[in-house]
Amino acid sequence: MADSEFVYDPESWSVTPAMKAAYVKNGYVLVRKMLNGAEVRKVRQAVENNEEIQARSYSRDDGSSRRSRVSLWNHPGDDTTGRLARMTRVASTMEQLMGGDEVYHYHSKLMMKDAHTGGRHVWHQDYGYWYNNGCLYPDMGSVFIPVDDCTRENSCLQVLKGSHHLGRVDHIKVGEQLGADLERVEQAQKQLDHIYVEMKAGDILFFHCNLFHTSDQNSSDRRRWVFIVAFNKRANNPYKVHHHPQYTTMTKVPDSALLESSDGEFLEGKWFIKLDDDTSIKDQVH
Repeated sequence: MADSEFVYDPESWSVTPAMKAAYVKNGYVLVRKMLNGAEVRKVRQAVENNEEIQARSYSRDDGSSRRSRVSLWNHPGDDTTGRLARMTRVASTMEQLMGGDEVYHYHSKLMMKDAHTGGRHVWHQDYGYWYNNGCLYPDMGSVFIPVDDCTRENSCLQVLKGSHHLGRVDHIKVGEQLGADLERVEQAQKQLDHIYVEMKAGDILFFHCNLFHTSDQNSSDRRRWVFIVAFNKRANNPYKVHHHPQYTTMTKVPDSALLESSDGEFLEGKWFIKLDDDTSIKDQVH
């Protein structure tokens, strides 16, 4: 993973040619220590203590009678999670890794794998879902921000390095998820490095929408919560209306805005999604 791993330096941070090359070659860039301790605590407090984010969560079956919870919303808002998604350090980094064209907030979600019970997420590509939403091009990406440390024991993310070059593969329903064609996954595993992306809270992973990724069930005694922001290019505005937004202007905020957000979280306008709203999977065949 060395050629895709970098360390954040607040005094000299920029998206370098080496980072851009790693993203193009491998499909992801991992930046260590991108959030400091105070910022991690701010985000953790926001997602733990906000009753609405928790109340709006739902769970999905992983095909093995285990479930993980997710709370998902379409517009960032101006609470701590919204400022995290829109802060220059996050949004501009993703924008530059995706080529520099304007991006917008496609959605954010809090993924909650609780201790002993958290379900797996099967091998998939995010574009396996988003293609069904009318996004013509795979000009999309995700930012994976751990709330908790992510290790192999509590089901860290796993990726197939460089698998985004395979293009979108067919996906079918697995429980209440979409899973990539297993034959394709198995063949890809024979040729590509299988990486366990262990991360500390404060590290941030940026990855391409066609990168194969998965995570195991969490049978450990430690929960694994992560915050994920999805971005789409303005030029890739979906051609049909669906449960995620069409192009919507995203106002970036300075990095300092994260710690300046109010303790009384303001969630108006976030447009939370329910499981039944997800048209990207409901019409897929088994």
